[in-house]
Amino acid sequence: MDTDHDVSGFRFHQVVKVEDIHKFRQNDNAFAIIGFASDEGVRRNKGRQGASEAPDAVRQALAKLPYHLDSDIIDAGNVICEGSDLEKAQVELGEQVERILQSSATPVIIGGGHETLYGHYLGVRKFLGKDSKLGIINIDAHFDLRDDELPSSGTMFRQIMEKDEKAGYLCLGVQEFGNTKALFKTADELGCHYMLQQEVESGNFQKVQREIDAFSKDHDYIMLTLCTDSMMASAAPGVSAPTPLGLDPKTVKKIMTYTAAHEKTISFDISEVNPRVDENGKTVKLAAYLAAETMKSFRHTAQNYNEAEEIKW
Repeated sequence: MDTDHDVSGFRFHQVVKVEDIHKFRQNDNAFAIIGFASDEGVRRNKGRQGASEAPDAVRQALAKLPYHLDSDIIDAGNVICEGSDLEKAQVELGEQVERILQSSATPVIIGGGHETLYGHYLGVRKFLGKDSKLGIINIDAHFDLRDDELPSSGTMFRQIMEKDEKAGYLCLGVQEFGNTKALFKTADELGCHYMLQQEVESGNFQKVQREIDAFSKDHDYIMLTLCTDSMMASAAPGVSAPTPLGLDPKTVKKIMTYTAAHEKTISFDISEVNPRVDENGKTVKLAAYLAAETMKSFRHTAQNYNEAEEIKW
């Protein structure tokens, strides 16, 4: 701790307030962090388990970072997947996310496997109602459009797209050798939008920006999700499905901060961090930095963000 009285010297752990989610008060200048401690979706998808440990590990890393926000930070605790009852846990996460949105705070969900996204979606959709056009931007090496018998960390977007005609899906960073031809066909049949990893990192970030802008224009609200296996394994080794030729973390930061700056974006999650197989806390620390950077960008419009930060795409 640098100081216990000068706010300009505070770190996250000095400003976070732990609150019962059932007692939230209206606060449109707050982020509410909620963890989803689940490995069940990854287990069903035959990935490396350990992501259930991520919510607390990422919190610990975030707690040490200098605090540069002008918003309140509320810790709403964890939703825990008990045994194999993933579906029940996802419904509970959705209920918690809905309560956060009802209080006008911004949900920040720390998974957990990427099955976290489905609970995140349930809460946002219930809050918005069935008629709002909801766009989901996913930074991921994989489509997660599998048609498995049981829902898992690889099925969420198919579950959503097949039942929600008002939902749209944009996946950034997709890898050809991370998805079968059948999955690319499914993505096309379901009307998904996507950019391949090499397109995202072509050096022309204006193309990514235009894709995000066009997708956002077609939807009333945007929710953002990051699967950390989208990043190169050398930078993010502690994930459920490592990707040797994934995105550079700096590129992921640009996508997340730009998307968060859009006024239509109302929530985000970070999933698939696996502390159990991490190297010296590298991936956990990266997730904490990305969470902090994304929260810092949330209170601007995209235009103001570009002007304030002088981004050179």
